[in-house]
Amino acid sequence: MTETPKIIAIDGTFASGKGTLAKRLAAHYGLAYMDTGKLYRATAKATLDAGGDPDIEKDASKAAKSLGKRNLDEMLSDPTLKSGPIGAAASKVAVHPAVRAALLDLQRDFADQGAVLDGRDIGTVICPDADVKLYVDAKPEIRAERRHKELLGYGEEISFETVLAQLQERDARDMGRKDAPLKPAEDAHYLDSSHLSIDEAFKGACRIIDAVMAGKFDA
Repeated sequence: MTETPKIIAIDGTFASGKGTLAKRLAAHYGLAYMDTGKLYRATAKATLDAGGDPDIEKDASKAAKSLGKRNLDEMLSDPTLKSGPIGAAASKVAVHPAVRAALLDLQRDFADQGAVLDGRDIGTVICPDADVKLYVDAKPEIRAERRHKELLGYGEEISFETVLAQLQERDARDMGRKDAPLKPAEDAHYLDSSHLSIDEAFKGACRIIDAVMAGKFDA
């Protein structure tokens, strides 16, 4: 019988489907789940709610430090975190080293219980010793199309071209920041979701995870 992983780290680009995949994997393997991107969205919202500027590290780090005093489930379930403006602000606060440092222990403590975490630096920084690491990506145009449909579903009026431009800007910011840039961990397994359905991506990820745990892949 294949051993169940304790920690699965899932990194990848924005709108690549890693969040949906991570939720299904957590349910499948009986693990807790954290969308770490929501921590940065919550930080962004807290920064804005306090009248701060997401581009100013002092404002953003103060907001990040305040998250530990709040109810995590309630905070991360706030539907406003999914909005376009909060997402854009989240990408700005995430570049600050002080913000990432403030959220580091919170994420590691959560992972210690046994969990699937998805984000930008899970396999490289947060959980470098995770049992299995995945890096999920898709073509920019496909990711932009997914995000555009999502935003329209929230009632936001925005063009596909604007969403694509914002996505490319976000990719550049995520990959170009000095502190914990978005990149695959050296031992991560790549999953291209461009032309995969949710079920196909899930089955592909399970095959990778089970093979790693069975010793058929180098973890």
